[in-house]
Amino acid sequence: MNVDSSEITALSLCAGYGGIDLGLKRVLPTCRTVAFVEIEAFACANLVAKMEAGQLDAAPIWTDLKSFDGGSFRERVDIITGGFPCQPFSAAGNRNADDDPRHLFPYILGAVRTVQPGWVFLENVEGLVSAKLKGDGWNDPAGTPVLLHVLRELERAGYRAAWGIFSAAEVGATHQRKRVFILAHAHNGGGSQDRQPGELRPGRTLEPPRDRWPARPGEDQEGWEEPRTRPYGEVKPRLAGATDGATVRLDRLRLLGNGVVPAVAAMAFATLWGHPTT
Repeated sequence: MNVDSSEITALSLCAGYGGIDLGLKRVLPTCRTVAFVEIEAFACANLVAKMEAGQLDAAPIWTDLKSFDGGSFRERVDIITGGFPCQPFSAAGNRNADDDPRHLFPYILGAVRTVQPGWVFLENVEGLVSAKLKGDGWNDPAGTPVLLHVLRELERAGYRAAWGIFSAAEVGATHQRKRVFILAHAHNGGGSQDRQPGELRPGRTLEPPRDRWPARPGEDQEGWEEPRTRPYGEVKPRLAGATDGATVRLDRLRLLGNGVVPAVAAMAFATLWGHPTT
């Protein structure tokens, strides 16, 4: 894999519709996603549609994080991103945490240990803060808050992390859609600390771009907005937000519900950038 050293390279795990990737592009214009990992067929089709439209970087898609081998990306990727499944922690579900088969953080962590990126940028629902480990098969005992467990595991892997809760309302949406974001950087032997290309050099101030949301009457809507009232089949979300190419209502709503608003990802990354410490 030939990578220009001036570029920032990213590996997108649990990519969804690429909301985190679109957000990173807003604050790090030279960031290039070199591979995606996503199991949902509809989400994969949406990623391909964005690639064909030039809105996402053309890159291969792996369909199973559990069997993904990141060895070929070792020390060649600057950032690993991951919006790992929220169902184990969401208040809308049973909150079985690590007992839920959709608990994929251990596989995210495994990829981090294998690839050793300089930075890790993760997203999940607000319920990650209050959810607690159910089992004892981890480095932390049952009852440990899952967020604390995630931060500790990143520290054990050689990363120092900052986290925060960010909402769509903060970028002008009419709803909250609160999400936990975690930004960790290589520290104490973890990751490719020597690689600091361009915009990832220490001391640089990052400012997220400003958006005017939600869309006003007559303007194209962002993909995360509730469709305006019009006959079914006429709603076409704007690509810059999320889900162009989505034509099946149920799949589209599921994709939007699980996805990340790009402007929120941009704001979270820029805000956490200034103080990545536990």
